[in-house]
Amino acid sequence: MQAPTFRPARTAGFWLAAAIAVLQGVNAIRTAMDPQGFATYMGLPVDRLSALGWVQVYGLRAGFIAVLTAVLLARSDFTALRLMALAALMMPLGDAYLALNAGAGPGIVGRHLGIAVFLVVAAVFLGRAAARQGARA
Repeated sequence: MQAPTFRPARTAGFWLAAAIAVLQGVNAIRTAMDPQGFATYMGLPVDRLSALGWVQVYGLRAGFIAVLTAVLLARSDFTALRLMALAALMMPLGDAYLALNAGAGPGIVGRHLGIAVFLVVAAVFLGRAAARQGARA
């Protein structure tokens, strides 16, 4: 009996990684369209026009993450996506720390921590998808 064909789009890991790509793309667009509003959303409001450039630098990096995630998804490279999700934990954890030190409310800090939890869950499911993919190769 032949093993069933592995279909990446039928894995939770695929859709969690797709959500990462979309949400990072949205962040990139938001930083370009409303950098001051995005900074406030992140819990680090800016009060000087010169600081808005740094928000847009963040947006460029978010755009890069969105494109890289999409490329890895297109290649069905679940191992690389898993490692990327784990490495990306430094961002929401760092954001939570920075927002907390800036006096952001618990909702904003909690959102950053929630993103970290999402990345851990995504890494688990991406690891499962990589294992299934390897078993079928």
